Amino acid sequence: MKTVNTPSGRRTHAVIYVRISQDRSGAHLGVDRQREDCEALAERNGWDVVEVYVDNDLSAYSGKPRPGYRRMLADLADGTATVVVAWHTDRLHRSPTELEEYIDLSERRGINTHTCQAGPIDLSTPSGRMTARILGAVARHESEHKGERVARARQQKAKAGIWGGGIRPFGWGVPTGELRKKADKETGEEIEVPVLDMNRLQPEEAAAIEAGTDMLLSSGSVRGWVKWLRDKGFTTTRGNQISHVEARDMLLRARNAGIAIYKGEEVGRGAWEPIIDEPRFRAVAALLTDPTRRTSPGSTPKWFGSVIYKCGINGCTQRLVCTKSGGANRPSYRCPTQHGGGRRADKVDEHVMDLIVERLSRPDAADLLQPAPDGVHVGELQAESEQIRRRLTDTAALFGSGQISMAEFTEASDVARKQLEGVTRQLARAATKDPLVGLVGAADVSVAWKALDLERRRAVLRSLLDVTILPARQGRMPDGGYFDYSAIAFEWKRASGLTG
Repeated sequence: MKTVNTPSGRRTHAVIYVRISQDRSGAHLGVDRQREDCEALAERNGWDVVEVYVDNDLSAYSGKPRPGYRRMLADLADGTATVVVAWHTDRLHRSPTELEEYIDLSERRGINTHTCQAGPIDLSTPSGRMTARILGAVARHESEHKGERVARARQQKAKAGIWGGGIRPFGWGVPTGELRKKADKETGEEIEVPVLDMNRLQPEEAAAIEAGTDMLLSSGSVRGWVKWLRDKGFTTTRGNQISHVEARDMLLRARNAGIAIYKGEEVGRGAWEPIIDEPRFRAVAALLTDPTRRTSPGSTPKWFGSVIYKCGINGCTQRLVCTKSGGANRPSYRCPTQHGGGRRADKVDEHVMDLIVERLSRPDAADLLQPAPDGVHVGELQAESEQIRRRLTDTAALFGSGQISMAEFTEASDVARKQLEGVTRQLARAATKDPLVGLVGAADVSVAWKALDLERRRAVLRSLLDVTILPARQGRMPDGGYFDYSAIAFEWKRASGLTG
C-alpha cells in the first residue's frame, strides 16, 4: 500500500479531509489553512485531488454527525480515490468506533492515509493499525481532558455570577462604548461590533419581563403576554417575533431573579441586577411548571362569555358559544343544541362587564377577596402595603426638611422596605389564586378593567359570577329598545346575599 502511482503510470486519485472543532468567527480560516497544507502534500507526491471534504465548526469527539466525513466514506467505498490526505489523524477521528470503521474500509478498498503532521499511516499492517489506534486514544484523551477543563471553568464562572456567553438574553446588555472585531458570518469580512455589559439591564426589555410576570400572577396567560409584546413592538434579541415557547422560557429564566445556573442547576447568586424579586419568580415558575396546568387549550375564545355563560331555556345548562348569524352577520351567543335563537354578544358582554365593574367599585369590594394562602386577607395586605408606602414617603419628607438625621432616615427606610418586601411576597402568592387582586382597591376600577386582556377578564368572570341567558320577551321593551336585559340572570359566587 506504499505505491504512489499505478504500474501503468496513471496518477493516483486522492481526496482531502479538513475539519475544525470550533470556528468562532465563521470565517473558515482554520480549515482553509489545513486545506493549503494538504494540497501542498498532494502536489509533492504527484496525486490528483478529486474532492475536498469540509466539516467546519464540528467536533469529532462530540458524536454529532459529520456530513463531510460521511460523504467521504461513501465515495471511498465507491472507489473515488485510494489516498486520503488530512492535516493530522485527530482531524479524521477522535472516536475509537469511527476509527475501526475507517480501518475496515481502508483494508477492503486498499486506501492509504497520509497526514501533514504525523506522516503516512499504513493501515494494511498490524503496526500501522496499532499506531493509528494509539494516536486515536491520545486524541480522545486530549478531548476529554479539554472538556473537563472547559466544564470546570464554566462552572466557576457561573458560581461567580459571570456571563458565560452566547446569545444576549432578553432584558440585559448595555453597550459599554467599546468595540471589538469579529468576522461577518455572511461575507467573512472583519467588522466591528459593540461590547455589551451583560450585568446591566435593558430598561424597556426588563420592564416587559416584569409586566409578563405580573400578568401571570394576576391570572393572565403566556399567550396574553405574547400579544402584549407584539403590540408593543418587542422582538427577540435576534430581531425575530417572540413565539409562545420563547416567551414562556423568558419568564422561567432564573437570571430574571439574579440566580446563577449551571447545567440546569442553581449554583448561587449572580453578579447582575435582577429584574424581579425571587418570590415573584418562584411563583411564576410554579405556575408554568405545574403538571396540571393546561398548556394546549385548543382554539382561543374571542368573546368574553364564550363557553362560560349558560343556557337557561327549558332547564338546559349547556355552555353558550359565540357564532355569527342574522342579516347583519353579528356575533351572537347560542346554545350548542340550537334551540332558543341567539342573543347579541356585544350587548350581553357589555351588560355583564358593567355589573362586574360596578360591584368591584363599591366600598365593600374588599370583602370579595379570597384569603391569602397563609390565612391573611388580601384586603388587609393591600391596606398594609399602602400604609408602608405612605410611611416611606413621610420619612423621606421628614429627612428632606431636616427633621430627622441621615442615620434615622436610613434605619426607618430599611425597616419599612423589609416590611414591604414581606407583604409583597404574600400578595404575589395570593395573586396566583385570586384574579380579583389588583382590581379591588384600584383608584379607578373601570380604567383597571379596560387595561386587562381578555383571558384575565374571563378569569374574573369565572371567579365572580354565574351568568344564565333566559328566554327573551318578544316585541319592543319598555325603554324603547328591542334587547331584553332582564333575560340575563346572574348570581354572585362570592359574598352570598348580594343581588346586584
